[in-house]
Amino acid sequence: MSTQDIPEENVPAERDEEHGRAAVADEKNPFADPGLPPHEHRVQDIDERAAKRSERVVAFLFTLSMLATVGFIASYVAISADQYVYIFPLGHISALNFALGMTLGLALFTIGAGAVHWARTLMSDVEVADERHPIEASPEVRAKVHADFKQGAKESALGRRKLIRNTMFGAMALFPLSGVVLLRDLGPLPEDKLRHTMWRKGLKLVNMNTNEPLKPSDVQVGSLTFAKPEGLEEEDHDFQNEIAKAALMIIRLQPEDIKDKRELEWSHEGIVAYSKICTHVGCPISLYEQQTHHVLCPCHQSTFDLSDGARVIFGPAGHALPQLHIGVNDEGYLEARSDFEEPVGPAFWERG
Repeated sequence: MSTQDIPEENVPAERDEEHGRAAVADEKNPFADPGLPPHEHRVQDIDERAAKRSERVVAFLFTLSMLATVGFIASYVAISADQYVYIFPLGHISALNFALGMTLGLALFTIGAGAVHWARTLMSDVEVADERHPIEASPEVRAKVHADFKQGAKESALGRRKLIRNTMFGAMALFPLSGVVLLRDLGPLPEDKLRHTMWRKGLKLVNMNTNEPLKPSDVQVGSLTFAKPEGLEEEDHDFQNEIAKAALMIIRLQPEDIKDKRELEWSHEGIVAYSKICTHVGCPISLYEQQTHHVLCPCHQSTFDLSDGARVIFGPAGHALPQLHIGVNDEGYLEARSDFEEPVGPAFWERG
C-alpha cells in the first residue's frame, strides 16, 4: 500500500514536512545536502488491524521461545545420553544433542525474530537526520537525549502493547533456566572430591614396595616407608586417582623428639603417618633428613618438620602436611583410626 492510496485524513498529523524537502545543488555548492525522500508510512502505521496482526505475530514468536526453553529442559531430563536417532543425511547422532541443539536454537531464534519483527512493523521508522555536534555533553544535549529516550519509549508502545511486553518478559526470564540446568554437569562440590580419601577407621597400612600390611616392628627409627590403604591395587581402574590422595609417609621418631601434642597422640610408639602429597602443587615428597626430621619436596624445595606437626619451615607450601591418626589392631598391624581431618595436597577454594 502506498501513500497515494491512503486518504489524507488517515495520514498521521506529526508527519515531518522537512522529510520531503531537498536542497538543490548549484555551481557554488555541488555537494549540497540533498535532504531525505518523502517518508512512506507502513500499513501498520495507518491500519490498527494490521498493527494487531503484527502484535500477535511477535507474541507468537516470544511464546514459541518459551515453549522451546521448556522443551530444552525436558529433553535434558528425559533423554538419555546413550540414545541415538537417525537423521538423514547425518546418520545416527545423539538424540540428546539433537534435541538440545534444536530447542536451544529455536528459543534464541524466536526471541531475535520477535524483536526484529516488532522493531520493523510497530516501532517508529521515521527517518531522522542529526547534525554533528561537539563531543562534550552540553546541557542541551543531555536534555535532547532524555527527550529522545522518552519519545522512543512512547513510540515503542511498550505500555500499550501489553501482550508483546508480557510475552517478551516471559521469554527472556525463562530462557536463562537452560544455563542453570547445565550446571548439573559441573559435577559434585569440591568437598565431595577433595576432602576425603580412601582412608577410614580400621583400614590397614600396606607397604607400597612389598604390598604387605605393616607392623610396628617393620618401621625402624630414622627410616622412611611409603604406604597405601589396604585393598588398593595397581590393577584397579581408579588406582592413580586414589593413590594421589591417599599415599602416606611412615616415619619412626623417638617419642621424646615429637614436639606437637596432637602428633604424639595420633602416633604409635613414635611412628607417625603423614600425607606424601606436598601442599604446594601436589608433588610427591620423597626426601627425608634423619638428623633433623625434615622432609623435602624435590619440585620446589618446600621443607616440613615432621617432629613439629609437619609445619612448613621453608619454601612456597602454604600449610602443613595432613597427619593420619594411626594405631595397632588386635592382630598387631598398623591401621588408620579415621580419614585425614583436612584435605590433602594443595589448598583449594573451600578449605576446612
